[in-house]
Amino acid sequence: MKIMSNEQLVFSYRDALKSDKEKEWIKILKDEIKRRGLKPFKNR
Repeated sequence: MKIMSNEQLVFSYRDALKSDKEKEWIKILKDEIKRRGLKPFKNR
């Protein structure tokens, strides 16, 4: 995985969820978001 800023990471995660095609990529992004302590959605 290439190095991404927090904003890029969240954007990529949201985009991957919309396409709902690459389950493994979604899992990798989600794990990285949790590791960084980010919240990809405001209401969650």
